Amino acid sequence: MIKKVISKTLIYAILILGSIITIVPFAWMISTSLKPAHEVMMMPPVWIPSEIMWENYVRAMEMAPFLRYAINSVIVTVSVTALELITTILAAFAFSKMRFYGRDILFAVLIATIMIPGEVLLIPNFVTLSNLGWIDTYKALIIPWTASVFAIFLMRQFFLGIPDELAYAAKIDGCSDFKFLWLIMVPLLKPALVTIALLKIVGSWNAFLWPLIMTNSAEMRTLPVGLSAFSSEAGIIFELLMAGSAMIILPIIIVYIFLQKYIVQGVARAGIKG
Repeated sequence: MIKKVISKTLIYAILILGSIITIVPFAWMISTSLKPAHEVMMMPPVWIPSEIMWENYVRAMEMAPFLRYAINSVIVTVSVTALELITTILAAFAFSKMRFYGRDILFAVLIATIMIPGEVLLIPNFVTLSNLGWIDTYKALIIPWTASVFAIFLMRQFFLGIPDELAYAAKIDGCSDFKFLWLIMVPLLKPALVTIALLKIVGSWNAFLWPLIMTNSAEMRTLPVGLSAFSSEAGIIFELLMAGSAMIILPIIIVYIFLQKYIVQGVARAGIKG
C-alpha cells in the first residue's frame, strides 16, 4: 500500500513538474506582451506588469502587414493539409491493401527517408524550385509539403487494422477499390484523419525556416516570418514580439483544445496492428 502511494505521488510530481516547465514559457510570453518597455528586461524579472499595456497588441498589428501574413498562412496551411490528406490516403491504401511486386521493399525505402535530416535537403530543394521559377510563390510554399512519410506510416497502420474480409465482401458486391476506399474505409478512419490534419496544421502554421528561404517579398510571407519585423539593428522590441507571437499561437491553441482527443486516439490505435 505504501509503495503504491509513493509510486503515485512520484508520478504526479513528475507530471506536475513537466506541466509547469511547459506552461512557464507561455505565461512569460503573455506577461511580456503586456509589459511597458522598461519592465521587459528588468532584473529580477517582473511577472505581473505594473501597467497592463493592451496597446502593445495594437502597435504590433501596425508595425507589419499581419493581415496579409495571416491570409498567406491560412492559404498555405489549408492547401498543404488538404493535399497531404489526399496523398496520404492513397499511398497508405496502396501499401496496406493492394498487392504489387516490391511493395514491402518500396515501403521500407520510404520509411528509411525519415532518417534524412530536413536541413540536408534545403539546398537541393531550393535549387530545384529556383530552376522551376517557383521562388516567392505559393507553389514553393505548398507543393513540397503535400506528402509526408510519417503520415503515410500512421495511416497505413490504421488501414492494416481493418479486416481484409471487408474488402472481399465489398468486391463481391461489385465495389471497386477506389469506391471501397472512399465510401467505406475513409469514414472509418476519422481519428487518423483528424490526427494527421491537426499535426499538419500545427507544423505548417508554425513553419519558419522554409517560408523564410522561399519568400522575398512581404506579400508572400507567412505569420512566423512576419515576426522578424520586430527585430532590427537597434535590437529586438520584445514586448511587441511577444504580442505578435501570442496572436499567432492563439488559433492553434484553440484548434488543439477542441481536437486533442483525436491525437491520443490516433497515435494509440496506430500501434494496434502492423
